[in-house]
Amino acid sequence: MLSGAETLLLIKRAQEEDNTAKQLLVQANSPLIKSVIKRYINKGVDYEDLYQLGSLGFLKAINNFNESFNVKFSTYAVPMIAGEVKRYLRDNGIIKVSRSVKALSIQISKFVEEYYNKNLKSPTLDTIAKNFDVSIQDAVFAMESSRMPVSLYQPVGDNDGNKELTLIDKLDDGNSIDKELDKMLLYNIIKDLNPRDKKIIILRYFRDKTQSEIAKYLGVSQVQVSRLETKILKEIKSKLE
Repeated sequence: MLSGAETLLLIKRAQEEDNTAKQLLVQANSPLIKSVIKRYINKGVDYEDLYQLGSLGFLKAINNFNESFNVKFSTYAVPMIAGEVKRYLRDNGIIKVSRSVKALSIQISKFVEEYYNKNLKSPTLDTIAKNFDVSIQDAVFAMESSRMPVSLYQPVGDNDGNKELTLIDKLDDGNSIDKELDKMLLYNIIKDLNPRDKKIIILRYFRDKTQSEIAKYLGVSQVQVSRLETKILKEIKSKLE
């Protein structure tokens, strides 16, 4: 097993197009790649193909890694590996959805639109689940199956100054591995935001500040903060997909 210093040295060589260094890194981190791709076994892709996809994501992690990230390389690599597999599954339509789930997804979409038009706010997951007499997990699965504009980190609930919850807060620990992957991916996305956008997200979702408090802190209006937050969340969501 490579030490941290050895890994960093090989990464530097690999970034200089040293193929031997790349090969050594892939071989040494094969257990890591396998631990990530095992979550996607039995989804219509051969194990060897999954491993190749995971290795491709790992190589992308090598090319993009920088010590200034202040995070272990393995931590940085995990969401890159998972992201490569997820993109393939999504783009190639590998994950099949039953007719009943598709029907529920359409019904939920219609309900959400009607609810928003009537109440000028989106329904909470609890409201959606109770309306269709399903669990929150089933409601989320149906919504994600049609790739509605809902992500694990999109805020849900009232925007009345109280702390907003996200979908990841609502899910139980049954998908803890996937949630950890998404958390690491989210960390890397936030890190790359411009300073203003990063500050807004950190204050809003990690410091529990309201839009009004952030507006006062930044010296802008609450409306401006709301618009910026919507734009930033849309950008984050596009990178999480």
